[in-house]
This record gives sequence, structure tokens and C-alpha cells, in this order.
Amino acid sequence: MMLVLLFTFLLGLITLGIPILLVMGIVGLAGILSEPNLVPALFPQKMFAMLDNFSLLALPYFILAGELISRGGISKRLVEFAESAVGHWRGGLGHASVVSSMIFAGVSGSSVADTSAIGSILVPAMKSRGYKPGFAAALVACAGTIGAIIPPSMTMIVYGSMANVSIGGLFLGGIVPGILIGVGLMVVIAIFSRHPDYPELRVTTGKFVLSFLLRAAALVWPALLAPVLVLGGILGGVFTATEAGVVACFYSFFIGFFVYRTIRLRDLPEIFVQAGVTTALVSGIIGVAGAFGWLLSYLNFNDVVLSGITSVAGTKIAVMLILMTVMLVLTMFVDSMAILIILIPVAVVIGRKFGIDEFQLGLLMVMATQIGSTTPPVAVLLFVATSIAGCTYSETVRYCWAFIAAEIAVLLMVVFVPELASWIPHMVLG
Repeated sequence: MMLVLLFTFLLGLITLGIPILLVMGIVGLAGILSEPNLVPALFPQKMFAMLDNFSLLALPYFILAGELISRGGISKRLVEFAESAVGHWRGGLGHASVVSSMIFAGVSGSSVADTSAIGSILVPAMKSRGYKPGFAAALVACAGTIGAIIPPSMTMIVYGSMANVSIGGLFLGGIVPGILIGVGLMVVIAIFSRHPDYPELRVTTGKFVLSFLLRAAALVWPALLAPVLVLGGILGGVFTATEAGVVACFYSFFIGFFVYRTIRLRDLPEIFVQAGVTTALVSGIIGVAGAFGWLLSYLNFNDVVLSGITSVAGTKIAVMLILMTVMLVLTMFVDSMAILIILIPVAVVIGRKFGIDEFQLGLLMVMATQIGSTTPPVAVLLFVATSIAGCTYSETVRYCWAFIAAEIAVLLMVVFVPELASWIPHMVLG
């Protein structure tokens, strides 16, 4: 009964428009106060315990690296490279946005950074070529989800630290699903380009010119070394994921300051402040969601979910399908990061009981949260892209469903073919 009251209270406050950070704090504290055997001091203690994790130290460093990369002019050069490679196709700018997001994902590790950086350049360009603003916003938002799937990924750092799974292995597991999502989005663009209502997609940016591609590649290659440096260092045992974040910061500053010369020393205070604000917001959500998750565990939420799933599903595939459905529904109404943190303990127990591969389960959880970031009504990436496109939210929602369907198709592929997420990690890590 208490669980029902808590979730009813939670959804009620979210409906009123109260920020998710405050909602989970209010509901969690109210739940502790309603239990006679618990004291209010437990809530801040559990928040601190949630954040007292060495692996989470990587978050502020990767967030700072993302800010340095965004200000370093790398996104513009990535767009030029992608446009040189696929701009001659039908819907060339649309394809270029997907390719740019795939490459930028290997540098930033953040879906929001991916969406804002690539969208700020390509959405105005697409609008000038006659693309419908809602279509451009929906495409950029859905392509931005790749930012947290192709390594490195801040979401994977959170999952790995909480589930005690190799972060390097999760990084490796995200390579194939991230590429598949990009391919799926490009297939949707190709289908739209054949529709008579989208004549603008039949306009190309010109013929393919190898010299232009090579020139763009020569400008962008220093940025492309960042994911190689991070992944290679972690998997080679040179440094931990946390130390990799520090390396990413120094390398991003080096590229922006010495190579591209787009970062100036006077820009650093603003970059540090923005990274600090983002870190505080993410850390706050992690801490509060962790304390709320502890309360749910105290109220036997994990056992209730586990017994409910096992009562209706007896196979590994069915269990994963139910778990993904629950996550996709919940992320439509609650912040995706908060849902991830709350459900990780349950998912780990379910995974062990049914023998689900740890890397497959981790990638499924991460992918579901990212799809949730583009699923109305609570869709952070759609809001970001809509503000860039200068259109209405309803217009963006109108065009997003085809792209979301492509992402869900890839999610189902990972459910039915675990090797898509687990083969590379097991091959490399043993």
C-alpha cells in the first residue's frame, strides 16, 4: 500500500510541473517520515552513500571534457567532415546530422551535448534548405541519443558504478548498438526522401569530391583520437575510468587551445562554471534518486517487481521485454536518469536470476533511458532540439515517432541478439 501511495504522490507532483530533483526529495523524505522505524537523517545519509563511489568521480571530468569540446570548435569540423562524406546522398544534411552525432558521441559522452552542439549548426542549415523545422528538430534529438551509447558515455559510468560492471566493457558494448541506431535513423531519412511530401529531402549538397573529404578529415582527425585515447587507456590498464576523464580534459583543452585555437584562457572560467552547474545537477539527481531507491528497497520494491515479472514471464527474452517496456513507459513521465538509478538494483537481481549477460543488460538499460529522453511528454532532447529549431513542441513530436521506432527496433535487436552488445567486451576482456 505504501508503494502505491508513494508513486501516486510522485506522479502527482510531476504533473504539477515540479522539478524531478525536488519531487524525488519530497517523496523520499515523506516516505521515510511515514515509517515509524526510520529517522529523517537517513535520507541525507543515503544520498551521501550513493555518491560515495570512486567510479562516479569520472563524471565531473567527462562533463568538463564535454564543455571543452563543445567550445573548442570540434562540432563544426565534424559537421564539415560528415557533409563531405554523405552530403551527396538524398537527404544529405539529414544523413550528415546522424554521422556527425555518431562521431561526436565518441568525443563528448553526453546526449544533451551531442544534440545541442550538432543541432546548433545543422538545424539552421537544414531549415535554410527547406527542411521542416519539426522534422529537423526530431532528427537531431533522436540522433543525439547516440551520444550516450557510443563510448565514452556518462550514463554508462553511472550504470557501471552502481551495478559493479566493468565500465570499459560497457564502453565496448555500446559500439555496435550505437552504429546500428545511426544506420536505422539514416534508413528512416531515406524512406522519407522517397515520399512526395518531402521534396526538400531529394535535394543534395552536390557531388562527392574525394579531395574535400580528405581535407575535412585532415582537420578533424585530432578530435577523433579522443575516444581512442580514452578507450585504449582504460582497456590497456594504463588508467582507470576516472583517470581517463582527467586525460580527456587535458586532451580536449590541448586540441581547443593549441590545435584549433578556439579556446582562450579567458573562456575557462565560464567553461568551469557551466561544467560545475551541470555536475551539480547530475550529482543531485543521482544522490536523491539513490536515497529514494534505498527507500523503495526497504519497502521491498525489488521483491515486488521481481515476483511480478517472474509470475508473467518464464524465459529470459520475455523478462527483458517486460523490463524494457516498463522502462520505456516510466521514462515517458519521469527523468530517464532517475528511472535508471532506481531500477538498476532490480535489474541486476533480475539479470542474475535469469542469467542475462551483464553487458547486454547494461546496454539495454542505457538504450532505454536514451529512447526515453526523446519520448513525449517528458523528453529532454526534444525540448533542446525544439528550442534550437524555433518551432513548437507539438510540431517536433509529430515527426519524432518514425525515428523513435527505428531506435526501438535496434533495442529489440539487442534483446534477441545479445552478441550485439556482449561479443566485443567478452572478446577483449576475456
